[in-house]
Amino acid sequence: MKLPNLTLLLGLALLSSFFCTINASSGDRLLEYQDCVSSCVSSTSSPSVPNCSSSPSSLSLRLTRWSCLANCQYLCTHSLTTLHLNSSPPSRVHQYYGKWPFWRFLGMQEPASVLFSVMNMVAHLRGGKYLMRKISKSHPMRGYYRVWTFVNVNAWLWSSVFHTRGESSWKRHRLWRSTEEIGKDVPRTEKLDYFSAALAIVYSVFMAVVRLFHLYKISSHQTSLTKSPPAPTPGRRRQVVLLMWGYICLFTLLAHVFYLTILPRFDYTYNMAFNITLAALYSLLWLCYSLPISLIRRYPYSPPSYRPAFAWKPGAIVLLTACAMSLELLDFPPWNRILDAHALWHLSTVPIVLMWYNFFADDSLDEGWRGGRL
Repeated sequence: MKLPNLTLLLGLALLSSFFCTINASSGDRLLEYQDCVSSCVSSTSSPSVPNCSSSPSSLSLRLTRWSCLANCQYLCTHSLTTLHLNSSPPSRVHQYYGKWPFWRFLGMQEPASVLFSVMNMVAHLRGGKYLMRKISKSHPMRGYYRVWTFVNVNAWLWSSVFHTRGESSWKRHRLWRSTEEIGKDVPRTEKLDYFSAALAIVYSVFMAVVRLFHLYKISSHQTSLTKSPPAPTPGRRRQVVLLMWGYICLFTLLAHVFYLTILPRFDYTYNMAFNITLAALYSLLWLCYSLPISLIRRYPYSPPSYRPAFAWKPGAIVLLTACAMSLELLDFPPWNRILDAHALWHLSTVPIVLMWYNFFADDSLDEGWRGGRL
């Protein structure tokens, strides 16, 4: 199977988007919150517009599909949060429907996370353009890096969409739905966010193995540049290994998506464990590249002991990523209802993205690819 076809199959996993359930949070279980929303809905509903189905008048709210009910929930969330913070002593800030209370901006539920997601997307676009300009069109990793850019741009695009508006309308409130129906409307944007992130990390591991274990295709022109035999697996065998590795990654992604869609409740704990495990594997692979000992042969036409001067870079990036990822393990109320740990995690990955592209460019231009010949 050729790489573009494999990538297409990986992308098809994103088309899986069914309904599953989530757990309620402490805030939306508060009786005072439910009374507030009920009162708001009653005051804004009319016989001609039952069940508060009209949309807010603001253009930005209508474009981001804020229903009358969702707007009532937003207003009550912040009304109660302000009341709790101004009490003496201040009481704790509650989460509502699994989210901290954020001030919206132009209809965006989490404007800081949206901004930082877009910044990551732009960083990948700029980094990909820089990398394609730096490396030769005949470089065996060029196509893999191009796809890596695409899947990461896609992941950050859906991250920005999800943080803009987690769902088309907040229909989970128990006052309007039966117990069996509560939570069955996990937004498709949330699933596309999670599944796109899974695609990005699975492909990253796939690409790292291809690069570090030399499963890419070596052109006849590259082979003629050196008299020494190439390190990669001989052609036909290499293709078989690459195909098998591709199917393993594809099956892993599809099984992950299938498992999360058939469950009666979306398993957030499993989803995070899946991503952390693969991220750890990706990091471990590049640490093998950075370490001064010869665990792998870094380049196809260089001895196993050869270690370029910039070999420290992926190790440093991995350590920085681990520090940044620790923000995901924190969970504190947003500062001034704007900035929380998750948004800071998105911000911290922007320079890390650019560092990866800088390293890939250095790595692709090393003499180890050409046997010391120009």
